[in-house]
Amino acid sequence: MTHGPARFGGRRDVVLAVVLDCADLDRSARFWSTVLGYAAQSGPPGPGPYQQLLPPDGNGVELLLQRVAEPKATKNRMHLDLRVPDLAAEVARVLAAGARLVTDRPVEEDGWTWHVLADPDGNEFCVLQPPRAA
Repeated sequence: MTHGPARFGGRRDVVLAVVLDCADLDRSARFWSTVLGYAAQSGPPGPGPYQQLLPPDGNGVELLLQRVAEPKATKNRMHLDLRVPDLAAEVARVLAAGARLVTDRPVEEDGWTWHVLADPDGNEFCVLQPPRAA
């Protein structure tokens, strides 16, 4: 990985956040904090419907968890990709954190290899290994 996280994208007046629906904020915060190395940010006291997650230094794309009553029903129209140097090791790590494997074997396309997994709420995400340098 040759570049750092992009908090503002191409515009300095826009902060990029990815919002993910979930049923249990605490469970999802633990899962995604473990998977991404993010930290849950403290917010106002009380059982609000949101939990903000950021990298420990605050420099990165925010993941905002939003508690919703309805369960996930269909395929995600957008998902997260985790691009890593060791596919098997990362898949084992996220499975240990509570993910569920969706693909029974790695998918291969244009030199990329990946698995589709689901978080505890069933939201799909991919763990990918980029093509090996020639």
